[in-house]
Amino acid sequence: MSASEKAKAKTEQTAGKVEKEVGRAVGNERVAAEGESKEAKGDLRGAKEKGKDALKG
Repeated sequence: MSASEKAKAKTEQTAGKVEKEVGRAVGNERVAAEGESKEAKGDLRGAKEKGKDALKG
């Protein structure tokens, strides 16, 4: 996995988790849902890169 793509995936995952928890803490379902979406996007980016690595190796 390229270092920059791995960093992007971790950043999206972390930002999504934070946003999700903040939304839940303040009772804002929209913010929590956006956070979940960002976290999922980061998860998918990471999975895509791991798949690329598996095909290369």
